[in-house]
Amino acid sequence: MKVSILIPVYNEINLLGEVLERVFAAPLPPGCEREVIVIDDGSTDGTPELLARCAGLHPFRSLRSEVNHGKGHALRLGIEHAGGDIILVQDGDLEYDPRDYVRLIEPILEGRSTVVYGSRFLRGPGPMRWANRIANRLLTLAANLLFDARITDEATAYKAFRADVLKSIPLSCRRFEFCPEVTAKVRRLGHGILETPISYNPRKVLEGKKIRWHDGVMALWTLVKWRFAPLPRRVGGAR
Repeated sequence: MKVSILIPVYNEINLLGEVLERVFAAPLPPGCEREVIVIDDGSTDGTPELLARCAGLHPFRSLRSEVNHGKGHALRLGIEHAGGDIILVQDGDLEYDPRDYVRLIEPILEGRSTVVYGSRFLRGPGPMRWANRIANRLLTLAANLLFDARITDEATAYKAFRADVLKSIPLSCRRFEFCPEVTAKVRRLGHGILETPISYNPRKVLEGKKIRWHDGVMALWTLVKWRFAPLPRRVGGAR
């Protein structure tokens, strides 16, 4: 059983080396092998050179867009190239802990769910700024009301999917609207979302966090839009 770990990055030269170390050190369930794909979304800080150096240390694939399109576009590119049976999203910073991989993967291996979200709230409130907490609560409430998602953390970056399910979903996201779009569409296609508790270590804007308030507005609009818009047929790639 192969697990494709997708790492979209943009100007993460200070953290990416440690992220890769943690990703390759993280345990997987017995019988699983990892395929790591790093998608460099037009970085200008030396990330391509760092990836070239790291290639001699770890067996990962590297994809690159010459222009910065956004996280959603990078993930669509990674999904297109993923060859695993399970696809897991890993942000290119240190907010999420790869030691939680087993929690995300096992429910899919055991046939308990085709989609698993790592919830930052199942272990308690956690170290999150109040403004971000309110935004997350609003997005989760919207997902539950609009799609009967029955989840506690819609905006979590730790999401795992059975690969055939994710590859069948027609995605159009370009920036941070990947999360609400994929939530809306997996629910509209009839897939339940199972949650598991994960660790979370939030970083601040000055430390490189890129999401902004207007991305929250776009996320809410994305949920509303895909509640009512007809689902397009699956088209290939992130073109």
